[in-house]
Amino acid sequence: MASFVVLEPSGDRPAADIAFVRDGFAWLGLLLPFFWLLWHRLWIEALLFLAASIGLAMLVEFGGLGVVAPFLSLILALYVGVEGATLQVWAATRRGWRAWGVVEADTLEDAEARYFAERGDAAEPERIVQRAEPSRTVRPGVSGEPALGLLDYPARG
Repeated sequence: MASFVVLEPSGDRPAADIAFVRDGFAWLGLLLPFFWLLWHRLWIEALLFLAASIGLAMLVEFGGLGVVAPFLSLILALYVGVEGATLQVWAATRRGWRAWGVVEADTLEDAEARYFAERGDAAEPERIVQRAEPSRTVRPGVSGEPALGLLDYPARG
């Protein structure tokens, strides 16, 4: 089963604009990391990747690290492949989106169905009042704890 991070819009955006980011390895992020970052509109991350790549090229040219440079480039591309979904979530939160939580499902359609089934209580006012009080109940698949990988996802708030 795959995990999908659910991102809800905040502010003036319509509630129907909900984004689902699949957590998993991005093969194109490994093979073409710079273009993968640009494709997903991760501008700051793409610039950082470009700066790191240029820095590695300068180390090879002026520092004599010709043997080590391919491994460092591979590690940089591997990082983009492993943490690509987390980079997408971070970029969305910078743009004003709110991370609702994590939904486990096999497909995107199943993730949408599970999300809307859990959020189906929006039409019942008495349940909204109950949810307004802070609680620390842990639901399966929704966690603020670090996920598999180097970075964690923000807790549902």
